[in-house]
Amino acid sequence: MTLLEKVTQSGVEPEISRPDPAKCLAGDPVHTTWNLEDRDGLYCGLWQSTPGKWSVSYDEWEYFRLIEGTSVLTDDAGTVTTLRAGDSWIIRPGFSGTWEVLETTLKDYVIKLPG
Repeated sequence: MTLLEKVTQSGVEPEISRPDPAKCLAGDPVHTTWNLEDRDGLYCGLWQSTPGKWSVSYDEWEYFRLIEGTSVLTDDAGTVTTLRAGDSWIIRPGFSGTWEVLETTLKDYVIKLPG
């Protein structure tokens, strides 16, 4: 049984969203988020997105590991980071750029809010 199957069978209701239309640069990505923990300024869970590209700006720390798919993070300086299933990454507060999902991406994540 996959991690996603375990989470969906656990009864955690997913949140469905899309990027702000003003930030969407390509496609019509749909985001599905299963929030598993929300305590003491830490959030963790699973996030999935269908293909598309949108602008991002982070005020928080995020650690994630891609479980499925391929995504590309590009910072405002033009540095491109291609992430594939099995890759882990940390996004630091102040990161600004774009997130592009090339193949439907599933990641597990831990977010720490500032403060």
